[in-house]
Amino acid sequence: MKYEVIVSGAGPAGSKCAEVISKAGYKVALIEKDTMWIKPCGGGLPRSSIYRYYPQLRKLNLIKKNTLAMFSADDHKLEYSYEDSEDNPIVIDRLEFDNLIRNVAVDAGAELFDKNVSYDFIYKDRKRVGIKTITPSGTKTYLANIIVVADGMSSKLAHKSGLRGKWTALDIGIGKAQILEGQNNLNEKGTYFFFKKYGYCWVFPIDKQKFNLGSITYYENNLKYNVNDLFNEFFKELQIRKLISNIDYKMIWSAIFPEPATGVLEKSMFDDNLILVGDAAGFVAPISGEGIHGAIVSGQVAGETSIKAIEREDFSADSLKEFKKHPNIKKIIRLFKFQRKFVNFFYENEGENLNKIFKMAENNKEFKENVINTFIFGRTPPKDFISKIKSTH
Repeated sequence: MKYEVIVSGAGPAGSKCAEVISKAGYKVALIEKDTMWIKPCGGGLPRSSIYRYYPQLRKLNLIKKNTLAMFSADDHKLEYSYEDSEDNPIVIDRLEFDNLIRNVAVDAGAELFDKNVSYDFIYKDRKRVGIKTITPSGTKTYLANIIVVADGMSSKLAHKSGLRGKWTALDIGIGKAQILEGQNNLNEKGTYFFFKKYGYCWVFPIDKQKFNLGSITYYENNLKYNVNDLFNEFFKELQIRKLISNIDYKMIWSAIFPEPATGVLEKSMFDDNLILVGDAAGFVAPISGEGIHGAIVSGQVAGETSIKAIEREDFSADSLKEFKKHPNIKKIIRLFKFQRKFVNFFYENEGENLNKIFKMAENNKEFKENVINTFIFGRTPPKDFISKIKSTH
């Protein structure tokens, strides 16, 4: 059977893309390797934007985070309260969230194919006309006019398209995360970040008993440090701070994972009858590692771009370049470029600039607001932000 669009990957980017196209009345094959797979993620979602794309979440009794605590490597502390903000994040089990958005796409008319691992394209007259997948019962093929690659940073299709090479250690973050269950002293409605000379660590309560914690390194530090050792050191630090107890916690889940950290790959976004979205195209914030918002936005725009291409029966790169030119995509590209520069600055001299930032924020209310806007809300700080930090001793 031939479809108008194949979407490989049924995460936030792929599910939103499939939903948008299906609502327009076009046939969509939504390909997923495993609907029970849990992606490494704290489960925190930006409430104001996520409700706009998925109003179904309003019906769920989700925990709303109201406080954030950030610590520098030399233990300066910066706190922020969401009490008077509409932007306070919500927390949801990542598997529950992914299944909800997949169901929204299926309800819109997308045809979901589970246990299908996409591994190569099908060509006819040197043109991509579909994809091949491996399933428990053997190889399957799917044909379509447009292929949307949304199956993550490890996507085989993204690499085989020729648009993107393989990631190197200098392009990514490498993290380890666990979900543990047991008695703890964490604020259920709080989120904790601990910035280090190599990257950062986090602990993210999911409910009164369960919490997500982890550590991540970036760029050159991926080659200098062992993420397992850093994770174990962080676990001991939480015990010393008495945020968690000296007990044997029940492990719910554990993973070591890579994360795109260069921003959007502008030269790897589209080609003839092909669009890359979400993690596959680098839609992950370089400062925070947050990728759900960028994934959903890129999926939405890819869906809208595909609909226009179908309507004019033009699936060329010249037709699909509207994806990259969309105002929402251009905004994310600009923001992530800026954030990448900041990340490089933050971790210079083993994180000394980050220590300065937190120390200055403790003593200057206006500067604190700039730090919060940059770190939490992804806004652009004043032009003299970096120069003020450099001039501080």
